[in-house]
Amino acid sequence: MGHAVIIATQADIAKLKEHYSQFLLDKLPTGSVFSAKTPSCTITAYKSGKVLFQGAAAESEAARWNGLQPSESAVGKKPIATKPAPGSHLPPNFGHLSVIGSDEVGTGDFFGPITVVAAYARQQDLPLLKELGVRDSKDLNDEKIISIAKDIKNVIPFSLLTLHNEKYNELQQSGMTQGKMKAILHNQALIHLLGKIAPEKPEAILVDQFAQPEIYYAHLRGQKKVVRENVFFSTKAEGLHLSVAAASILARYAFIRHFEKLGEEAGFTIPKGAGAKVDEAAAKLILAKGQSTLPHFVKLHFANTQKAMALVAKRRGSF
Repeated sequence: MGHAVIIATQADIAKLKEHYSQFLLDKLPTGSVFSAKTPSCTITAYKSGKVLFQGAAAESEAARWNGLQPSESAVGKKPIATKPAPGSHLPPNFGHLSVIGSDEVGTGDFFGPITVVAAYARQQDLPLLKELGVRDSKDLNDEKIISIAKDIKNVIPFSLLTLHNEKYNELQQSGMTQGKMKAILHNQALIHLLGKIAPEKPEAILVDQFAQPEIYYAHLRGQKKVVRENVFFSTKAEGLHLSVAAASILARYAFIRHFEKLGEEAGFTIPKGAGAKVDEAAAKLILAKGQSTLPHFVKLHFANTQKAMALVAKRRGSF
């Protein structure tokens, strides 16, 4: 399916809407002014001024309005960077393919769970995902993450898994490494999503790499089913395909929501990460609710646990 994007003023968009009036659709995508479907093309105009043409006649239909300004993502431009990271061995034009991407959030945070998402971005979804602001989640604040996630969760299929702290601590104390936990979660999310979209199959699957492929698959020994077909691994995968960027945004959205709930239970705002502020917050939690509550809130094997206990002992000793 072809696509093209042009930039238009609101006055121009009004003219386009009038031109396509007999093809207007009742259901509008998020952030759009109008959407119309001709026999050979779908036209969607957004409040941002971008007008997206999709379909067999996308290029010729957009050319009707060649007096308007082409967008950077117009015909011939790539919706995202396609140059893979060194050693990733991705197929040519990977950024244009229909891909399942998976990513995780929360592995380096003392408080909060680990959330993993696998998301499927079809080729025809890529212009809309870009229009909705999907990009590397590290460039987005929490407010923007929430806004984008609410838009895209109804646009593309995805699977979300959450490993809560109690289960995380149980697995870790049984001898399971965090790397193995992540591999199992990614594999399960991929299985769930492939089941959702069946019989359709993606052209590729891209996992944001946290371990070498041989180590990833070693972690999955003993699993009833392991997804291997067309699976690729790369670091900085959010910049290689919008599916991974979307997965990261959805995973972080879920993490933020869980984090907010934990803050409500604690009775104060919990900081993210694993720095000194986190030690202080954990000490405050222990003093308020007791050490026995920690497994519900934190990853116990982090060094922050002992640092928080030391702060608690110091404060109790000063009374």
